[in-house]
Amino acid sequence: MTKKLSVAFLCLFTAGAAFAAVTFDQKGSVTEIVDQLQKADPDAAVIPLPGRPKAPAKWTVMVYVNAKNNLETYGLKDVNEMEMVGSTPDLNIVAELGRINGYAANDGDWKGSRRYLVRKDADVNKINSPVVMEIPKSDMGKWENLVEFVKWAQANYPAQRYALVVWNHGSGWNKAAEAAGKGISYDDETGSHITTQQLKQALAATGKIEILSMDACLMQMMEVAYEARTGADYIVASEETEPGDGYTYNTWLAPLAAKPAMTQAELSKVMVDSYTDHYQSINQGATQSSIRTENLYKLGQLTNAWVSAVMASGEVANVKNARTKAQAFYYSSNKDLGHFVKLVNDGTQNAGVKAAGAELLAFLNGSVIYHNRATGSKYANATGLAIYAPSYYTAAYDDLQWAKDSNWDDFTKWIK
Repeated sequence: MTKKLSVAFLCLFTAGAAFAAVTFDQKGSVTEIVDQLQKADPDAAVIPLPGRPKAPAKWTVMVYVNAKNNLETYGLKDVNEMEMVGSTPDLNIVAELGRINGYAANDGDWKGSRRYLVRKDADVNKINSPVVMEIPKSDMGKWENLVEFVKWAQANYPAQRYALVVWNHGSGWNKAAEAAGKGISYDDETGSHITTQQLKQALAATGKIEILSMDACLMQMMEVAYEARTGADYIVASEETEPGDGYTYNTWLAPLAAKPAMTQAELSKVMVDSYTDHYQSINQGATQSSIRTENLYKLGQLTNAWVSAVMASGEVANVKNARTKAQAFYYSSNKDLGHFVKLVNDGTQNAGVKAAGAELLAFLNGSVIYHNRATGSKYANATGLAIYAPSYYTAAYDDLQWAKDSNWDDFTKWIK
């Protein structure tokens, strides 16, 4: 999600306190599935509260809704969307919602954080799910708090598979912000947030999960995915900024409730399609993709081989031209990896570059990008994974695992 209030977007574009003011196999359509579930009896399944864990469900969806910022109204709205579906015997929907002074005053205007077992409810204006834990003073920008939430959810609502959604502002990796401004889950009350490296620490502490999803801006980047690759099987996120409304939770939770046996790959596809279908229906540009993490290390090796061939060719002008023309996102330094490589390959006469580039693109599109959707002509060349390709280099990039394992940092310095 973004912070810019102009037009339909709400985007984080500076660091620290200087943030801008608010931007199936199941039969039937998603709409039909949602309608069927909304007509179901909300009391058909009695779900135990913490202290009385039930037998493992098929899925537990954990949504970390850090609305302790100018997205508070959207946080309340999204939990109400979750209540349109609600938990079932085979699906636990658990949310932690944080609130702050100064934005939304509805639904009791309480502050701090509350953890909910999300129950089906027809009231779209008020959260009626049971509050199973209240945290008067919370810091949702601490990675340790995210870990505690996940472990709590896993202990009290066990499942065969887990999906974690981190909901908030996101900044991916960009040259415009200071090093401390890159990351996700910004808590404006405490001034803290989860950095890219801390996201890796959090996933290591919780144990590997099936899906990591980031309902936030700019998070589907190589730098972020590579850091988090050992913590989840699939990562679902956006290369571009997200509209303030973010995910429509009912339209991907409903198919999961209807078919709880779906695999992580299937659910990741449903999440991508739900998001993109929504914004396509209102003619708003958007991107969303699902990537397989198990193949990111090999992707790094193939990227290294391509980079080495390109640098050996000495074709700096071709690479600079490709960088200029490559699909860009909110930050001009965020380029679509696939499109960038394709443009370099299209412009080179070097056989070694062409061969390495072809192999890289085949692996990226066939083994890493599981499902990609983009809507709007502005994103015609968004292929599913962005990467940092700046006109000048920032030393903070050196601290990333991607920079340590790859020669992309040397490549970006060589281009300029």
